[in-house]
Amino acid sequence: MPTRVHEFAWPDRVVIGTVGLPGARTFYLQVRAGANIVSIALEKQQSALLADMIDEILDQLITVEGNPFSVPTGTPVELVDNDPLEPPREQFRTGAITLDWDPTTAQFVLEAYPITDVATDDDDDEPLDVNGADEREMLLVRMPVGTARAFAKRTREIVGAGRPTCPLCGFPMDADGHTCTLPDA
Repeated sequence: MPTRVHEFAWPDRVVIGTVGLPGARTFYLQVRAGANIVSIALEKQQSALLADMIDEILDQLITVEGNPFSVPTGTPVELVDNDPLEPPREQFRTGAITLDWDPTTAQFVLEAYPITDVATDDDDDEPLDVNGADEREMLLVRMPVGTARAFAKRTREIVGAGRPTCPLCGFPMDADGHTCTLPDA
């Protein structure tokens, strides 16, 4: 079964954004190069972890003696992107994400794969859908260091803009009320 790869080597835009109200938001990773736009849904926790990993790797690269990569310590102003998502058309819902560093191009390499619930039994004699419904997909994005730093900053802001946390129990508070579940003292 062939894999359809949505590849972006030097994207014009790569951002995390949301659709919906806090508590019912859908998170999207959206990538654009020219007129080509791909939006994949992912979990809030995946978004937060991705931002943390990018910043951690960038901070480690800064400390490398003789570092040839010009890693910014902060977000370059010209790369700040606070615009909303373009209306997303979900390509797939993300299952696994890998993040790697390519020192030959000084870019992060992000790969995202859809959630799969297809049996992988080799003895399965079911024919494949010839119309492409069984086609595998993946997203492959290469981000330079400045873009990656801006991506991580925006992602942390988007993740942090959710529902406020109850100061007593630590659970999220909904706009229509909150039942605090304090542990017995």
